[in-house]
Amino acid sequence: MKAELKEHIDKNLPFLNHKKLLIAISGGIDSVVLTRLMKKLNFDISLAHCNFTLRGKESNKDEQFVIGLGEKMQVPTYTIKFETEKYANEKGLSTQMAARELRYNWFDNICKEQQIDYLITAHHKDDVLETFLINLTRGTGLDGLTSIPEINGNIVRPLLPFTQNEILVYAAKNKLQWREDKSNSSIKYVRNKIRHKVIPILKELNPSLLETFYQTLNNLKASQQIVKDRIQNVNDKVSTVHKTETHFDILKLKKLSDPKIYLYELLKNYGFTEWDDVTNLLDAQSGKQVFSKTHRLVKDRECLILSKISVKPKIPFTEIHKGTTQISVPINLTFETIDIPFDNKNHQKKIMEELVLNSPQAITIDADKITFPLTLRKWQKGDFFYPIGLQGKKKVSKFFKDEKMSILEKENVWLLCSNNDIIWVIGQRLDERFKVTESTCSILKVTL
Repeated sequence: MKAELKEHIDKNLPFLNHKKLLIAISGGIDSVVLTRLMKKLNFDISLAHCNFTLRGKESNKDEQFVIGLGEKMQVPTYTIKFETEKYANEKGLSTQMAARELRYNWFDNICKEQQIDYLITAHHKDDVLETFLINLTRGTGLDGLTSIPEINGNIVRPLLPFTQNEILVYAAKNKLQWREDKSNSSIKYVRNKIRHKVIPILKELNPSLLETFYQTLNNLKASQQIVKDRIQNVNDKVSTVHKTETHFDILKLKKLSDPKIYLYELLKNYGFTEWDDVTNLLDAQSGKQVFSKTHRLVKDRECLILSKISVKPKIPFTEIHKGTTQISVPINLTFETIDIPFDNKNHQKKIMEELVLNSPQAITIDADKITFPLTLRKWQKGDFFYPIGLQGKKKVSKFFKDEKMSILEKENVWLLCSNNDIIWVIGQRLDERFKVTESTCSILKVTL
């Protein structure tokens, strides 16, 4: 098994060579065999063991066993105790999910602190079959059926080509010691029920179950790649990126053979779960939204807009006092006052031509026409201003519509105001009433 593992790593996981590796070790046979093999192959390893305090003295004995193993092998060993049940109750998680969250967060911290390159886990062929069956019973797409990836970010599972039986034979041949977790024999958990009740029956029906399962799995992975290629092709046709937003063309989505499935494939990495609600956005009124924990999807006229949920605190308004040169909250603005000399009319005219600005990023205004403190606020229903270059006043909402701004773009707009009058729809348009004229004596330059 040692030679086979080395061959597998050299061929498929060569990036592990000469790297620092952290092995997640429970003390059970799988992780003990993995540790022994990686040590024998002269990898630079450390061990990390979580005591979830779920089995009383037995959990403590597991921890002591791992510490002893680390000392015997002369490798750095990290251990930690978790109040798993308390954490699960506080977070509203199952015990298993709480334990998973706790351990992987801790593993990440160790890797960062100790500058470790990869986390190594002892998953093997039988684990892949169990996970496949669990996901099959719960209902899943191809991602769930293709099960446990060998490489997932910095997590690597080099024992996936090996069966549980091969691991048992290696452990017996080398007279290894390990800890037996009695809870593994209990059918209280879904995985154990499948392991002890379902898989033995399947193996009776097909003694070569693992081999035929892996043939099926490889076929599924090939199909999955075809799907990925197709989704990428569709994504290129139906979506466009606008700064921090992605716009999906509704008309093009509706022309697809099954819009719901395509939406699932296009958006599954953004945490959405209510796929009927996502699909219903195609025919919803503008402004209708669906949220995940990290993103939101908004119907806006002829498109769906995907954006990351902002965690910035909501600031109703900010006052800008005379003499302020810069602010950074809620947006970055700089202020510069420039006095116009009157010693020479031609000189004055030239200076004015160079200074006058009216762009999305910077404006110049007549400083004598404003009253401090200025106010920076979000736009409100009923707001109006006099857009420079146009005749008369216009509602801000109508201006946004004419500029074909999306719902999310409107939400991110700030107004710079003097008293209740809008000076600048920031990033968009200056107000005619505050522009610089030939009679201007002092200019305030504002830059976004």
